[in-house]
Amino acid sequence: MFVDSVKIFVKAGDGGRGAVAWRREKYVPSGGPDGGDGGRGGSVYLEATSALSTLIDFRYRPHYRAERGRDGEGGKRHGRSGEDLVLRVPVGTQVYSEDGQLLVDLVEDGARWLAAAGGKGGRGNARFATPTRQAPAFAEKGEPGEERWLRLELKLLADVGLVGFPNVGKSTLISVVSAAKPKIADYHFTTLVPNLGVVSLGPGESFVMADIPGLIEGAHRGAGLGHAFLRHIERTSVLVLVVDASAREGRHPVSDLDVLERELERYNPDLAKRRRLIAANMMDLPTAREHLPAVEEWARAREIPVYPVSAATGEGTKELVYAAWHAVQEARRTRREADGTQGGGAVRVYGIDAGKDGGRSRRRYDLRAFHIVKGDDGFVVKGDDLERYMQRFDFSNEAAMRHLERLFDRLGIYDALREAGVQDGDTVRIADLEFEFID
Repeated sequence: MFVDSVKIFVKAGDGGRGAVAWRREKYVPSGGPDGGDGGRGGSVYLEATSALSTLIDFRYRPHYRAERGRDGEGGKRHGRSGEDLVLRVPVGTQVYSEDGQLLVDLVEDGARWLAAAGGKGGRGNARFATPTRQAPAFAEKGEPGEERWLRLELKLLADVGLVGFPNVGKSTLISVVSAAKPKIADYHFTTLVPNLGVVSLGPGESFVMADIPGLIEGAHRGAGLGHAFLRHIERTSVLVLVVDASAREGRHPVSDLDVLERELERYNPDLAKRRRLIAANMMDLPTAREHLPAVEEWARAREIPVYPVSAATGEGTKELVYAAWHAVQEARRTRREADGTQGGGAVRVYGIDAGKDGGRSRRRYDLRAFHIVKGDDGFVVKGDDLERYMQRFDFSNEAAMRHLERLFDRLGIYDALREAGVQDGDTVRIADLEFEFID
């Protein structure tokens, strides 16, 4: 089954807890704190592979969780980090956030993207020992791993796309010029999924051709197979418009070309700028010769080359293939030049994730990046890093609360609250911590 759009939930592993432990050794009268750190939680990655051509595996299993980090132990033994989870997806997979924002485009084999970063492990109490705090009776909890819903959308990567009405011979054509074995029958919509085939002209000379399911008038609005497969055309650098030059179904090939051009442009105006060739198929039938001049005149006005072919007999297919190969080479040169000036690569990252990679979870907290919001029920201290850092502590632990009180003072939170107009007895909230302000 061909599946090209799925929704999945990814959850990175939580960091392990830091340990509260004390050194107990014979002949060592003052042991001191001895708790080790918790391990980092495993991260979730998406990795593109050419071994896959569909997202079907994700349809039946939409939830994925990486391993959590192990807790720290006494003797300053640190917990083991959780194993990363690598989810393999087909090359050409685009990843969208839950609100529809494009995050990443995995366009090359082996491209890897961090979907959810594992949580940092909590520090053990040995980390908090200072000359003035020699027996810290608290440690940090592990940081929660990132979690989110993602939508995966596959757009097949092909150099050449065969586009045309149903039953014009696209499947037969791709089966003749490549090793693809699509379903072929004499009725409409025989092809229900895109078929890929590698066309080889010789050593080092090959390209990928895609047989796109038949389009009809109104496809840009979703008619027929509509949007379900039109998006796969966006990936192709060269379009071959296949028409039945014999008009055996009562449609003139020129009217077919008008509809195809109109539907492609309405779906995506950029497609109108794509390099195009016309394959006038069915030339083994007598009526095809009669309609060919009209097709050539239509194409001449638009500077599109026409190649009379017969997929049934193989007539003209060699010339079409070589023309497509030259067009592909030109498109590749243009793309390389664009990548050289604008940036390119295996992973194209967009939106809120731009510039982030596998090290984003290891960045330092900017705890001073906070602001005060005054509401009807008190004051709220807001700051993404500060709120995330607060999740590391057990608010029921008295020693941990004393540590946070000193931290708030060093960060200038109390001074900022005073400037915002806080009074004794007012309620203050920082992340999940709520307390009454007393100056």
